[in-house]
Formats: sequence, C-alpha cells, structure tokens
Amino acid sequence: MKMTNKEYAAYVKKVTPNSKLIPNMLKAFLVGGLICCLGQGILDGMKAAGLTEESAATATSILLVLLGALLTGVGLYDDIAKFAGAGTLVPITGFANSVVSPALEFKTEGYITGTAAKMFIIAGPVIVFGIAASVVYGVVLVLFKLI
Repeated sequence: MKMTNKEYAAYVKKVTPNSKLIPNMLKAFLVGGLICCLGQGILDGMKAAGLTEESAATATSILLVLLGALLTGVGLYDDIAKFAGAGTLVPITGFANSVVSPALEFKTEGYITGTAAKMFIIAGPVIVFGIAASVVYGVVLVLFKLI
C-alpha cells in the first residue's frame, strides 16, 4: 500500500487517540498534592507530639513508606495510580509501591526465589545508582577540599 506523506499524516491523525493531557495533569497534580499534604500533616502532628524536626521528618518518611506499602498490599494503591497517573509516582509512597509490587507479583514462586529476589527489581537500580552517585559526589567533594 503506497501512501503519500499527506495521506499518511491524515491516517495517523485518524487512528491516534485524542490526548487527555490537561485532565491527566490536573489529576496527577491534585493526588500528588494530597499525598504531600498528608505527609505535611503527619510531620506537623509528629512535631506537635514533641519530636524534634529531624525525628519528626524521619517518622514521617517511615509512616509514608509504610502507608504506601500497605495500600499496595491491599490493592488500593494501584487503583489510585490508575486514576492519578504520575501523581502517585513522585512522592515517597511511589517508592514503597515500586518495592512492594514486584514482591507481591512473584510471591507464588516462594519467599526466597520469588518475594526476596524480585522485591528490588524496580527499586534496586535506583538504590544502586543513588549509592554510586553519593560515592562520586563524596569523592569530588574531598578532592575539591584538598585542592
């Protein structure tokens, strides 16, 4: 089937679904913002309970990871992600989801070869490159301090 460039462009326009960019961005912004507001509320609650700024921030991170893992485990995080898209990926809860999801997917293969081996299939490279980058940054910092 021979087509001219103009015919091909018309065909592509006909079969390409319409973009829902604005509604998708709005949903991602709102849900991501709600997750961040929840985190801020937890942080404020921890400080009001008497924790120092650093301890409250640590407790907030732990609670958000726990909440993300728990919601993934009971199947709610996927529903939220289908609605909000990228709004659930950026906050710390998205990291918890990326660790727990593969572990749940492969649990039928056993605890060692399934859950434990696959748990960091997505988050593993992030952790490895984060550690490697921190080592490189540390070496650069030391070198500039020595010069």
